[in-house]
Amino acid sequence: MSSSSWRTLLLRIGDKSPEYGPSSDFKDHIETCFGVLRRELEHSETEILEFLLTCAEQLPHKIPFYGTLIGLINLENEDFVKKLVDKTQSKFQDALDTGNCNGIRILLRLMTVMMCSKALQPSSLVDVFETFLSSAATTVDEEKGNPLWQPCADFYIACILSCLPWGGAELVEQIPEDIERVMVGIEAYLSIRKHTSDNGLSFFENVDEIERDLNNKDFLEDLWDRVQVLSSNGWKVESVPRPHLSFEAQLVAGKSHEFGTINCSNLPTMSSVPSDVSFGKEKHEAELKYPQRIRRLNIFPSSKMEDMQPIDRFVVEEYLLDVLFYFNGSRKECASFMVGLPVTFRYEYLMAETIFSQLLMLPQPPFKPVYYTLVIIDLCKALPGAFPAVVAGAVRALFEKIADLDMECRTRLILWFSHHLSNFQFIWPWEEWAYVLDLPRWAPQRVFVQEVLEREVRLSYWDKVKQSIENAPGLEELLPPKGGPNFNLGAENGKENNEQLLSGQLNEMVKGKAPVREIISWIEESVFPNNSLEVTLRVVVQTLLNIGSKSFTHLITVLERYGQVISKICPDEDKQIMLIAEVGSFWKSNTQMTAIAIDRMMGYRLVSNLAIVRWVFSEENVEQFHMSDRPWEVLRNAVSKTYNRISDLRKEILSLKRNISSAEVAVNEAKAEVDAAASKLALVDGEPVIGENPAMLNRLKSHAEKAQEELVSIQESVEAKEALLGRATDENEALFLLLFKSFSNVLTDRLPKGSGARSLREWKSAQVEDMAVDPEEPSTMELDNENQIPQNSQSNGGKKNVAYNVGEKEQWCITTLSYVKAFSRQYASEIWAHIEKLDAEVLTEDAPPLFRSAVGFGLRRPVNEA
Repeated sequence: MSSSSWRTLLLRIGDKSPEYGPSSDFKDHIETCFGVLRRELEHSETEILEFLLTCAEQLPHKIPFYGTLIGLINLENEDFVKKLVDKTQSKFQDALDTGNCNGIRILLRLMTVMMCSKALQPSSLVDVFETFLSSAATTVDEEKGNPLWQPCADFYIACILSCLPWGGAELVEQIPEDIERVMVGIEAYLSIRKHTSDNGLSFFENVDEIERDLNNKDFLEDLWDRVQVLSSNGWKVESVPRPHLSFEAQLVAGKSHEFGTINCSNLPTMSSVPSDVSFGKEKHEAELKYPQRIRRLNIFPSSKMEDMQPIDRFVVEEYLLDVLFYFNGSRKECASFMVGLPVTFRYEYLMAETIFSQLLMLPQPPFKPVYYTLVIIDLCKALPGAFPAVVAGAVRALFEKIADLDMECRTRLILWFSHHLSNFQFIWPWEEWAYVLDLPRWAPQRVFVQEVLEREVRLSYWDKVKQSIENAPGLEELLPPKGGPNFNLGAENGKENNEQLLSGQLNEMVKGKAPVREIISWIEESVFPNNSLEVTLRVVVQTLLNIGSKSFTHLITVLERYGQVISKICPDEDKQIMLIAEVGSFWKSNTQMTAIAIDRMMGYRLVSNLAIVRWVFSEENVEQFHMSDRPWEVLRNAVSKTYNRISDLRKEILSLKRNISSAEVAVNEAKAEVDAAASKLALVDGEPVIGENPAMLNRLKSHAEKAQEELVSIQESVEAKEALLGRATDENEALFLLLFKSFSNVLTDRLPKGSGARSLREWKSAQVEDMAVDPEEPSTMELDNENQIPQNSQSNGGKKNVAYNVGEKEQWCITTLSYVKAFSRQYASEIWAHIEKLDAEVLTEDAPPLFRSAVGFGLRRPVNEA
C-alpha cells in the first residue's frame, strides 16, 4: 500500500469518507486503519510515528481514535509505542518550555487517552497532574511565588480538569485514591487563588453585566463545577467517543509505559520593589502569555440552546476551538470538520455562539476577523437548512443589545455583517429594522444600520444596495451619498476664475508629464507669490486628487509621482492638517476614499500620525463622534499603521539577531579551517615547505573574509534597525500622549460636572434611569420558534413601538469613552511601555474621572479615584 493510503486512513478516521466505504462505525474504522498500519510499520515506522502524533495534535477531536490505535499497536509492537510515548514526553516538555498553551493542552489529552488504552501508566499521568498542581499552588503563594502569574497557574489547573471528560472514569476505576488526591488539591488551589474578573474584556457595557461578572463564576470556577456534575453523573460524557471500550478485552493485555519526568517553566520572581506600574505591566504580560481561551457570549435564550449536559457544552466548545485553531488556513476543511464532530446531538446554536465569541473576543480575536467570516459563509452552505437561520437569529439578538455592545465589538460586527451579506446577494429583511428611522440620529441601532449599508456600498455599488432595501425604502435615507468626488475647481459656464485657471494649468503640466522640479518651480514663482497658502494648497491638492480620483491605482500613481509637490507645500504639522482637511472636503461623499487617501499619504510620509490625530479631534469631526464611523476609521488606521511599523521593526531585529548567531558560527568555522590549513606549513632544512595547496589556502582565507563581511553587514543592519526602532518608539510615545490628551480635552469640555459615577457602565446606567423608559418594553428578546424573528419586531415594515431615551450629549460621551477604552485595550502593550509619562502628563487628578476610569478598564488596571 502506498504511503498516501495509510496517511489518508489516519486523517479520515471517524469521518464519512470513501476510504472507509459505507461504514460509519468507529470500530470498523479503527480495525481497518490498524490492519493497514501493522503491515506498514515494518517499512515506515518513523514516518508513521511522526504522522500519528501530528494527526493527534492537529485533529484533537479524533484523539480517542488515535489513542485506541496506539493501544492496539502496543499489543504487537511495544517498542514502537515506547518510542511514541518518549516522543510525546519530549514534545510536551518543549511545549512547557516555550509556553505553547495549545500544545500542552492537546498533548495532555493524548496522554489521558493513551492511559485509557493501556499504553500509558495511570500513575504517570497523575504525576504530571501533581507537577502542575504543585507549580500552580507555588505560583499563587505570596511568599514563595508570584501571584501576578496566576493566569499560568489557572491554565495548568484548567489543563488537568479538561482531561477528565476523556479519562476521568478510568482514573477513578484504576487509581481512585490518587485521583481523589488530585481533586482535593484542585479544590485547595481554588480556595487560595483570586477570582478573575472580565473587567475591560466583556462584550457588553451595562451595569447588569458587571454585576453578573462579579457574582458569576470565572472560567476556571465554572469548569470545576462542570467537572463536579460530571463526577456525580458517574463520569458519563455523551460528547466524547470511547472506542477503546470496544477493544477492552484485547487492550487489557498491553504493557503500560512510563512517562518521563517533566518540569514546568520558571516564571519571573516578584519584584523586590513593587509598584502599581510594575504590577500592571507584569500582570498584562502574564495575561498575554496565558490568555483565557474562550469568553462565552450568551446570544440565545436557554430555550433555544441545544439541551446538553454542562460538561458536553465544554467539550463541544473545545472541539470547535481546536478546529478553528488548527485549520485557520483552510476554511473549507475547517467548516467540514466543524459540522462533522464525533457527537450524537445537534449543536448549531452552540457552534454559532462559539464562533461569534471568537470573532468578537477582546482585546482581539485569535485570528483575523475575515477568517471567521469565511467559516460562517461555508457553514451556511454546508448546513443550508439549519445554520443560516441560526446566524440570522444571532444577528437579531445582538442588534437588540447593540447599545450595550462594546464599541470594538460593534465595529467588528458591522464589518462582518456587511461582508457576510455581500456573499448572499445582500438579502436581509430590512423591513424589520425600518423603525430605526424613527430613532434619533445618534441611536446605536440607527448608526449600526447606517454603517452596515455604507460598508455594503463599498463591497458592491450604490444602486445594488438601494435595490436590496426595496422592502424598506425609507432606509435609503441612511445610505451614504451617491456622489463622487467634490471637485469644485472646474470651469463653470465656460468662465474660469483664478483658482480654476491655476488648476487647469497644473492639470496640463501633469498631463504633459512635466517633471516634479518644474511643477514646484511653477508653484514657487507663479502661484504662491500671488495667492494665499490656502488657495495654493487647495488648487494643488484638489487638482492632484481629481487626477487620481478614477480609481485606487490612479490615486497611488499620483501620490508616488507628485508626493514631493505636496510635501513641499505642507512641510509641517499645521499645513498637513490643512492638507487632510482638503482631502476630507474633496471626498466628503466617500468615506472609503477619504480613509484610503489619508492612509496612503501617511504611508508616503506626506502627513504625520500627529497631524491626523489633531485633524480627527478638530471641531467638525468631534461633532460626528457619536453618529458616524468616519473619523474613527481614519484614527484607527493611523494608530494601527504606527503600531505596525514598530511591530515590523521588532520582528526584523529579532530575525537579524538570529542570523547573527548563525553568521558567528560560520565565521568561527571558516577561521578554524584556515588555521588548520595554515598549520600544515612546515620548515624543512630551514626552508618553508607548504604542506597545503596554496590555492586552497587562499580560497579558505577568501571564504573566511566573506563570512566576516557577512557578519559585519548583519551587525550594521541591526544597529541601523535599532536606531529606527528608537525613533519609532519616540514617535509611538508622542502619538499616544497626543491621542489621550486629545481625548481628555474633548471629554473635559463635554462631560457633565459632578456626576459621581466611577465608570462608564455606572454612568450609562444613570443616563438610562434618568430617562422615561417604557415599562412595557421587554428587557430581553424572545425569538419566535419558526423564523428566529424577535416577537417585538415588525416584519411588515410597519412601525415598532420603540424609543431611544439617551440624549445626544450623553450619547456623545458614552461613545467617546467607549473608544477611549477600546484604544487603551487594543494597544495596551504599547501604552504600558509609556505609562509613567502618561500618568504624569495626561492621567492626572485634573483629568475627568470617567476618562481615567475608561483608560484603566482598557488596560485592566485598577483606578484609585481621588
